[in-house]
Amino acid sequence: MSNDIQTNTFGMPQLNAPAPDFEARTTHGVRKLSDYAGKWLVLFSHPADFTPVCTTEFMAFAKAYPEFQKLNCELLGLSIDSYYAHVAWVRNIKEKFGVDIPFPIIEDLKMDVARAYGMIHPGAADTSAVRATFVIDDKGILRAMVYYPMTNGRSIPEFVRLVTALQTSDANHVATPEGWQPGDKVIVPPPQTVEAAEARKGEGYEYVDWYFSKKAL
Repeated sequence: MSNDIQTNTFGMPQLNAPAPDFEARTTHGVRKLSDYAGKWLVLFSHPADFTPVCTTEFMAFAKAYPEFQKLNCELLGLSIDSYYAHVAWVRNIKEKFGVDIPFPIIEDLKMDVARAYGMIHPGAADTSAVRATFVIDDKGILRAMVYYPMTNGRSIPEFVRLVTALQTSDANHVATPEGWQPGDKVIVPPPQTVEAAEARKGEGYEYVDWYFSKKAL
């Protein structure tokens, strides 16, 4: 396990900073953050194996895996359960629900990765990782963090949408509005000077005001 962990004073990783490094045993062998260099990665935690909400999430991630792969994005699950519990759970999901889990699951018995990524929230889950999801880009930079309570499952299509939106913003130097989907118009960055603000209306965008303009890609 690397000690080169970049977190803020609250023990949480920081957006737009290098994601905390890790090396951990998984259901697919040892995995390190560097193994994903050049690819996007969605790292997500769940409170425990053999729990019903987590089972629905893992099946949804599995079914969406081809969509993530089209985005050059891999999936990596985590809980503080053992490798053996992970293997048994994956086999149980295949037997009971007919769904193969195609991505690795980290064994994190010492909670090293969970602590590095701020997955342990006292008062919410003292002895297990909460439902946390981290989007790491192809350069190893942490781009998004989303936390859910123990009782409620995540919407996996939202993470497909989020990775797509982040990649669109990077490629085109734009922002995306609420609920954006591929094909929707994007938001043009606001002007940075008074002169540029005055000129914005005549630049051919879908203009509402100097700070709010859209365009089609």
